[in-house]
Amino acid sequence: MTDPILSIAGVSKTYAARGNAAAVTALHSVDLDIRRGEIFALLGPNGAGKTTLISIVCGIVVPSTGTITVDGLDAIAEYRQARRRIGLVPQELSTDAFESVLATVTFSRRLFGRSANPAYIEQLLRDLSLWDKRHAKIMELSGGMKRRVLIAKALSHEPDILFLDEPSAGVDVALRRDMWVMVRSLRDRGVTIILTTHYIEEAEEMADRVGVIAGGKLLLVDDKAALMTKLGKRTLDLTLAEPLATVPAALATWAPTLEHDGHTLRYVFDVTGEGTGIPSFLRAVGDAGIQFRDLDTAKSSLEDIFVDLVGERP
Repeated sequence: MTDPILSIAGVSKTYAARGNAAAVTALHSVDLDIRRGEIFALLGPNGAGKTTLISIVCGIVVPSTGTITVDGLDAIAEYRQARRRIGLVPQELSTDAFESVLATVTFSRRLFGRSANPAYIEQLLRDLSLWDKRHAKIMELSGGMKRRVLIAKALSHEPDILFLDEPSAGVDVALRRDMWVMVRSLRDRGVTIILTTHYIEEAEEMADRVGVIAGGKLLLVDDKAALMTKLGKRTLDLTLAEPLATVPAALATWAPTLEHDGHTLRYVFDVTGEGTGIPSFLRAVGDAGIQFRDLDTAKSSLEDIFVDLVGERP
């Protein structure tokens, strides 16, 4: 396997005590390697440490401990060279309100020492449906359009790594669709994408690997498919011919539950477990004289796994 494009080792962040406020540790010794060209989703509730970790990698926040290597460069000792390889789309819609779209995106490119490339900037703005707004002042744009400008600014210097910090928060459906098309296109061109998101269905669809963070601790990192296999569960719902008031004692081994006022018998099982398969359960249901009109099975989603790990929805 090739060397990671981003390596985070033992990175922690503790904010010193101030006044009556005690010291706060936002990150606890995080170790994480990001593969070149992958889409990595970092999931966690508010206050989990996602933005703190991104801010440290991007040089906005100084870590208390640890090292960060960006494409072989020490992100602290060789900050300028490392930062040129990174694009960041922050949560906040802070932009140069009186600048035009074209001017601010072009200026962002020059900030990173890139030579002028009008053709690239034009294509970038077209890809984000901003070309028609290129002469508009940013203060005149809608929130969705301002978000597009932030993405354009982050991509203006052609970075190798792109951070998307809650990019879908508060944006319209059209922008979300355009943005994920662009994410796939960037990944196809070799750009490494690291995103945090509350839209777990997008992470489930887009990500190659998933990390779960809570309380400043990285709980796990795994390939999405492997994570779903190891932690995922299946649900079997039987739509009953007649509702039940209680679960028959004969089914206690499988611990099913009654849903929808007793009209549905639900069995949740681990696909890797022994003796917990659907055939044995259905035989027991038949032996108990329970009739059902329909059945449906479903896999647990990434959100279900997240809730099981963290105890709350992101």
